[in-house]
Amino acid sequence: PPLTPPVSVGEVVMTDVGYEETNASGMRKVISKRLTASFAEVPHFYVDVEVELDALLAFRKELKANHEVAVSVNDLVIRSAGLALRDVPEANAFWNGSAAELNDTVDISVAVATPTGLITPIVQNVDKKGLVDITTDVKDLAGRAKTGKLAPEEYQGGTFTISNLGMFGINQFSAVINQPQGCIMAVGGGTRTVVVDSKESEPRVATIMTARVSCDRRVVDEAIAAQYLQAFQFYMNEPQLLMM
Repeated sequence: PPLTPPVSVGEVVMTDVGYEETNASGMRKVISKRLTASFAEVPHFYVDVEVELDALLAFRKELKANHEVAVSVNDLVIRSAGLALRDVPEANAFWNGSAAELNDTVDISVAVATPTGLITPIVQNVDKKGLVDITTDVKDLAGRAKTGKLAPEEYQGGTFTISNLGMFGINQFSAVINQPQGCIMAVGGGTRTVVVDSKESEPRVATIMTARVSCDRRVVDEAIAAQYLQAFQFYMNEPQLLMM
């Protein structure tokens, strides 16, 4: 049969909309180049899990009330991730250009928003540090990141990245992998949700957080990603283990 002729939409009228062009900072140019390359070159896949936060939030309040220890939810997320990576070392890996390699240490890059762009200072040896040390490190690194006072070795490297947008009211999102790392975890905020544990149980309200891991398929497969998230969920649900 003859081809249907294209439909004419008439002349496209361009409106004269004003705009202001701003020059990108050197950091934003580097970020743009690296993330564009990562998204184009790295075979991303995504796995997420819902984590109930109520036990962790109660634990946080208990630390403050009984021990005068103030930690953020993000500090607890970092510690849980570090222990999960210790338990599932295959997720704590990177692509060396021809093969996947496991890292000897658990050094977590934590995304921090600054006036000139996003930077990822590194909390080293997270699996071996206590919560107080992690809290101190994060405050120090984040503070100096925002004033441009980090040394290169404090933000270049890392074995795994966490980006948390929960404090901005974001429930869930997907992050671009920070090469050559094999994974990055995107963390959303907690939302009050009705849950049903089983057919026999009554509905209840719980605070649920979504954690989504973006993985380099050359480094981590779906089963390893699932094992990591199961371990992360376990530590978030058993917050007393974060003190050990």
